[in-house]
Amino acid sequence: MKNEMSLQPQNSKVILNPYPSTWPADGPIDLKIHDFPHNKSIIEWWYQNCHLSSKDGRKFSVFASFFRTSLKDERTGDLTYAHSVIWSLSDKDARKYYSDSLVDQSMPAESIKVINKKEDLIHKPFYRALKELYEKGNVPLPERLLKKPATIGVEEFSLEYDENSFKKDKDDTYHLRLNNSLKEVECKLQFIPLIKPIKHGEDGCIAGISKSEDMFYYFIPKCEVTGEIRIGNEIYEVEGSGWYDHEFSKPGDEIKALEFKQDMAWNWVSLQLDNEFQLSVYDLFDNTKNGEYDGGTAVIIDKDGKRISIENYSFSPKDYWTSTKTFVSYPISWNLEMPDYNVSLTITADFPEQEFITALSLPAIWEGCVHASGNFMHTQVKGLGYVEIAGFNANETIESFLKAVGKTTQKTVENLLPLAPTDDEFYKLVNSPLGVNFFSQADKEQYVASVVKPVREIVDRNKKSWRSYVLLACIDSVGGDSQPFINLLAMPELIHTGSLIVDDVQDKSEKRRGGKTLHHIYGEPLAINAGNACYFIGDIVVGDSQISEQIRLKIYQLFFEMMRAAHAGQALDISGLHAFMPEAVRTGDCTALEKRLYTIHRLKTAAPACTLARIGGIIGNGTPEEIDEISNYFEAAGMAYQIMDDVLNLKGFENNLKDKGEDITAGKITMPVAKAMGLLNFDEREYVWKTIQTMPTDEKVIRSVINVLQSCGAIDACAKEAEDLIEAAWKKIDIIVPDSFYKVRLRAFGWFILQKD
Repeated sequence: MKNEMSLQPQNSKVILNPYPSTWPADGPIDLKIHDFPHNKSIIEWWYQNCHLSSKDGRKFSVFASFFRTSLKDERTGDLTYAHSVIWSLSDKDARKYYSDSLVDQSMPAESIKVINKKEDLIHKPFYRALKELYEKGNVPLPERLLKKPATIGVEEFSLEYDENSFKKDKDDTYHLRLNNSLKEVECKLQFIPLIKPIKHGEDGCIAGISKSEDMFYYFIPKCEVTGEIRIGNEIYEVEGSGWYDHEFSKPGDEIKALEFKQDMAWNWVSLQLDNEFQLSVYDLFDNTKNGEYDGGTAVIIDKDGKRISIENYSFSPKDYWTSTKTFVSYPISWNLEMPDYNVSLTITADFPEQEFITALSLPAIWEGCVHASGNFMHTQVKGLGYVEIAGFNANETIESFLKAVGKTTQKTVENLLPLAPTDDEFYKLVNSPLGVNFFSQADKEQYVASVVKPVREIVDRNKKSWRSYVLLACIDSVGGDSQPFINLLAMPELIHTGSLIVDDVQDKSEKRRGGKTLHHIYGEPLAINAGNACYFIGDIVVGDSQISEQIRLKIYQLFFEMMRAAHAGQALDISGLHAFMPEAVRTGDCTALEKRLYTIHRLKTAAPACTLARIGGIIGNGTPEEIDEISNYFEAAGMAYQIMDDVLNLKGFENNLKDKGEDITAGKITMPVAKAMGLLNFDEREYVWKTIQTMPTDEKVIRSVINVLQSCGAIDACAKEAEDLIEAAWKKIDIIVPDSFYKVRLRAFGWFILQKD
């Protein structure tokens, strides 16, 4: 085999030593050679997982992946290497997932290059926000930058990435050290291989992250593991079983790892069964063809380490779990069937919350410990393993992300307001624990018909529940965990739905969310009552949540403050601004008119958004400064949203959700009308005002007013004002709130409001 001298990367220290540069051929894997980094490989990683027990019976699982990725210097054409490591500790008894991700110091600059080259990325709010963060030289938490260049030793195999390392000693024992000082979690483990390496795929060859990138893949599925785990001040001596993978691509010179949009998605499972057999299965899906299945491989390893390749198998998901951090839905249980070998296993996550957020595979992967049970060759078996899910449902646009939020929000409302409630659910909705004594089945049916169905009529049309997202996003943005509070998504959605139902009655609106308004279906009395009921039903999820009494009281206080503000704003809006128009028409001074509109928008829309952000910040245990700034940001976002709503009422909404120029027909004075009073001459001002007073329904007349508002620049001026509000608020939040994945979402959301249609 030809030996070559290794490259000297700019951002890593490599001890020079011969190692193979050619693709492995048939025959056994020589670990003395193939553990080492492979020269000119586009991408390479070393992966370990293990399942451990402490002396007192506490159960843990650990995984770690060390990455090495080639980067091409655009000036010289030379290759350098970037390094990253991701790992997690799953505390099964406490159901806690400690994760860490360290990436190369070159990642911000390299990521900017990739985004700049991708026309389909650069204009998307999420990637625009990500680029803005990278331009500061940062990466979004929970990602962190390596403090120093990685060290790759090849005289004696070793990978050292800050306080994390993977090494092999002269006795062929692997030593894994993982340390996250911020979370006070550390693992020191030794892996002793018990069987020889096994080739995966077709004699070791599988498809890689990119469709054009083949990977060589071997693994050692049976290792004895010993060591210690530290969580805080507690140290646990542990022992158990481990697994080792090594994958590397063919030599090449193209950048592959920072493409953001993965061509391939995959499911992968490793299992160690109690009958001393191991299984490894992966399925690939082509994202360039709408997730079309693109093949896979299943391998059984028997007690003696013999490899059995399985062609006829299925690895199918059963139950799903949705993350409140990314709103990606992941399977958390599966059926694994290999009918030719009488294998039928049920695989279940030890706990769902094992999502790993990383920019290396945006927005996240699910990498979690699982347990298996079922039939294996006519014998009942149990086992432990890991499942990796990557590349699915990225929700990379704000639109797709908010649709995922809307879908999850709708489920929480369905759970709270089922169309066929049980007696207990019905009694809870009407606040009557003793209801069984006087309620009949007919009462429940009538309640469903007159409250539940009318409310669900509007809720079920919703596709983007951004107000609900505000609450959960702010929990995460200040360092909290939104997952236990997923049911709180129902509260903002119901409050907003109630306001829409009542507002439509008051405005005599015809359409809502692409369909008839509720009062046109059920009549005004039932519509008003259903709308009012929405304000109070959300209290149930607050009462059922894991919130302390002190915080719950604060939420109620904020809720009533919000409701008073919103109803005050609605009163001002209903009474209208007609009294201010004659003076504005006469003088061309729109100052007083604009101030009144600002007051209405702040009370009706900004105050609720601000309040939801504050509630999220409080639940997330943010600092007073963080809570103030995220609240101020969403107050500005609420103002901008309402101004853009006024603008789009004149331009038209996506999917004809509202009638174009509906505000003109209603005789309303909106922000573009107010702005126009300061931009038009007297005759034009008088024309606009007189026409609006007639509440025109003729499309030509409505269009003529819109044309006047457009030609004078009033509509564009409103859009610019909305942008200025967002940018001014962001400058303040950017200083106070740490850069994180969640903060990137907040930034993107602000830009989305300005682009909303």
